[in-house]
Amino acid sequence: MRPADRATAPRASGPLPRLHVVTDDSLLARGGWVARAVDVLEAGGADVCLHLRGPGTDGATVHRLAVELLPHARRVGARLVVNDRVDVALTASLDGAHVGGRSLPAAVARQLLGPVRWLGVSCHDAAEIAEARRGGADYVFLGTIFATPTHPGVAGMGLEGLAASLADRESCPVIAIGGIDPAGVVGVLGAGAHGIAVVRGVWAGRDPAAAVRRYIDEIERTAGAAALEQKGRRS
Repeated sequence: MRPADRATAPRASGPLPRLHVVTDDSLLARGGWVARAVDVLEAGGADVCLHLRGPGTDGATVHRLAVELLPHARRVGARLVVNDRVDVALTASLDGAHVGGRSLPAAVARQLLGPVRWLGVSCHDAAEIAEARRGGADYVFLGTIFATPTHPGVAGMGLEGLAASLADRESCPVIAIGGIDPAGVVGVLGAGAHGIAVVRGVWAGRDPAAAVRRYIDEIERTAGAAALEQKGRRS
């Protein structure tokens, strides 16, 4: 399925961004990280969703960071969600929460979040995507796509595995994650993903904001080409 064919998230207001930038515990503990996160939000604007993910970080710290970053996200139209912490999403008035294997079941998280905030779910195959959709997910992360240092020894499903997992046209929007650099965007979106999620691809370099712009440029180029191709087929 082409990227232009995939629906946007049905619950939260506004379209689901195609670029999701995810953190880890080491980033959240790093001095000066908030300034870099603000740069990422400003570089991406409405095209980026920042995920506060820190499974080993205490809730008070995650909440403080969320409250600190939210005004910056609102100012530029970016989205801010938190991973694994529905309580923080609610008390900090974030755009949503993302849950995985260590978190609440999707259906329980949806009940707590209500109908407006986004609910994302981490999945690994088509069966898990279907289960997440039944539980009320607005979108899912699917991975690992390619080999990445964060998952040593895991080869990844590759583009063929990604496309096979997205064969169900009733699936909610899928954000591919795992070892995707800017050059890999065209293949991932061409295989049917709505967008991509990155950790090292943004944070490992010296200029995260520039990395965000590179990813967004590739996403827009790929999605634009797909839209033109689809328009040509209809005419």
